[in-house]
Amino acid sequence: MSQPPNFDREDKLKSQGYELIAGIDEAGRGALAGPVVAGAVILPGSTYLPWFKLVRDSKELSPKKRESLFNLITKEALAVSTGIVSPQIIDSINILKATRLAMMQAVEKLPKQPQFLLIDRLTLPQCSIPQRGVTKGDKLCLSIACASIVAKVTRDNIMRELDKIYPGYGFAKHKGYGTQEHISCLQQLRPSPIHRLSFAPIRNVSYEAKRSNLKSNESPGSW
Repeated sequence: MSQPPNFDREDKLKSQGYELIAGIDEAGRGALAGPVVAGAVILPGSTYLPWFKLVRDSKELSPKKRESLFNLITKEALAVSTGIVSPQIIDSINILKATRLAMMQAVEKLPKQPQFLLIDRLTLPQCSIPQRGVTKGDKLCLSIACASIVAKVTRDNIMRELDKIYPGYGFAKHKGYGTQEHISCLQQLRPSPIHRLSFAPIRNVSYEAKRSNLKSNESPGSW
């Protein structure tokens, strides 16, 4: 496992007078189905909690460790929130804009208004709060890594619930990402209402389904 993310960026901002610093990250940006979810976390600035050293980018943690850290973060952080944007909105405005929209929702839902935002990779041009995009922020910055855990656990729980509504695709297992199993299920079942129709693999499956239907509806006299 990699070295834990640190609090260096937050400490530097605190030395500049910023007290409430929110880390922000997303989960599900590259999935083929389900929402994109953003997490926002404001950690206590003056207290080093023992579990900080266990935090990593959510992708590096087992589901069990993510759940445990999620519970600690939601219990002991100064503020935690999420933003959720549906597949339909993703299709209508594109995934980058939808990701930023989810992040804005998360910021606006924080019970404490942050004075500065540390965001994994992105910035939010529509947001007036001072901010900085941090490359590989979920690996380097503690607040962002905590936000990545909040976003990932929240989205995984959503996908497990959606698996009950739309069974057969394996959403509880692959969480909507483009695994070979997922693509195979798509080819058999066709896209569900929670698939992102604007994403190329889904468009391709839909196109092949239309071609297949056209061929099956052709009469012998049209050959």
